Amino acid sequence: MTRRRFRLHASHAVLALLVAVSGAAGAAEPEDIKLGEFIASTPPQPAPAISFTDLDGKAATLDDFKGAVTLVNLWATWCQPCLKEMPSLGRLQKAEAGRLKIVAISEDHGGADKVKPFVKEHDLGKLPIYLDPKNAALHAFALRGLPTSILIGADGKVLGKVEGAADWDGGKLRDALKPLLKPPG
Repeated sequence: MTRRRFRLHASHAVLALLVAVSGAAGAAEPEDIKLGEFIASTPPQPAPAISFTDLDGKAATLDDFKGAVTLVNLWATWCQPCLKEMPSLGRLQKAEAGRLKIVAISEDHGGADKVKPFVKEHDLGKLPIYLDPKNAALHAFALRGLPTSILIGADGKVLGKVEGAADWDGGKLRDALKPLLKPPG
């Protein structure tokens, strides 16, 4: 295992630990981390150019989603907070169909061999799942860990992000998203 990969896994483990204990009484968080809350980008900045593949190996980029508000969710099969938030992402996708596209990008190094069985086992087949086994998206967005979701406007600019597992069914997050989504029709 290279040093770079070790550091990446260690940072994931630290954020996963922070997420796991964030609900515990007296758990301390760094001031600038607001786990599970939407933090707006002011001003919105262009999203980095990243590429990834679908579960069948077909190449995709963020440019493929321009023209639609897109929620990019970076996750991994080993990440328990990621697994916790996935069902609510599916419900968000269904509730906001036509107004929001969800792009769930796995950062697993094992690629499709690791992710396909996981998707099937956890009944995640309705979420659009993509692969980034080299963690290019993680690095391009300069993220601290997983899960992290980035909201990108139809113009390709980052509108904000959510670090840590989020309750996408919760009123607070839905209220934050509403003004950023165009009305249906």
